[in-house]
Amino acid sequence: MLVHSRTGRWASWLAFAVLFVPLFAVPLLVIVAASLSTHWSGAFPSGPTTEHYAAAVRGESLQALTTSLVTAVAASLLALALGTWAALTAAALRGRGRRILDALFVLPLAVPSVVVGLAVLVAFSRPPLLLNGTRWIVILAHTVLVTAFAHQSVSAAIRRLDPMYEQAAAGLGARPSYVLFRVKLPLLLPSLSAAAGLCFALSMGELSATMMLYPPDWMPLPVLVFTATDRGSLFTGSALAVVLMATTLLVLLAVSRIRTRASYR
Repeated sequence: MLVHSRTGRWASWLAFAVLFVPLFAVPLLVIVAASLSTHWSGAFPSGPTTEHYAAAVRGESLQALTTSLVTAVAASLLALALGTWAALTAAALRGRGRRILDALFVLPLAVPSVVVGLAVLVAFSRPPLLLNGTRWIVILAHTVLVTAFAHQSVSAAIRRLDPMYEQAAAGLGARPSYVLFRVKLPLLLPSLSAAAGLCFALSMGELSATMMLYPPDWMPLPVLVFTATDRGSLFTGSALAVVLMATTLLVLLAVSRIRTRASYR
């Protein structure tokens, strides 16, 4: 820590506890407690059970989890490819061209995700590209929403990249494609994996735009959590939420290991 005195360290830990516990830990612990209970009496849940988790990993719930995973992986890969391409293109531009390209990719962040969902719904509900009622419109909406984060992450990494590596490779006669795929992208691999993990997590938790677009046979898990709690099934919805959080966390831990290995290459 940057605080060197004992009093300062205790004050820092106290401030962390005061901010972290009520804002982050308590809400999550309440969800976990509700997922293991049958009813809520007084200040605490009661009736411990694991039946909600048994229901959360089979049937419709398992299908919804699979749908979320497929959607998140597909949207993350597409967003990473588009965001990286845009970041590399913007790095080669100067002045107004770079600013316009950056603004176009960051634009989805400036509006609510439900507006993005509506825009995608209107744009792809008529020929020649009719996607409404298919899984592809959900994947497309998630891609639009998370590409901005991939673009921003990769752009920041490119700005920190030492240009001497590229100049040395080019000076030795390497073609531009070789410099890109064998020098630049490997150096960006830690940032690319971090951007992929961020896009995956955001896609796994996306609800607003998804509610407007999903077909009956392609219901992601956040939608199922919402519908369960909306029907009054609080404890079932809590179990589904815990499964969603745990799955996302496991994938992020795996991505973190890949990023760590890439950093030491």
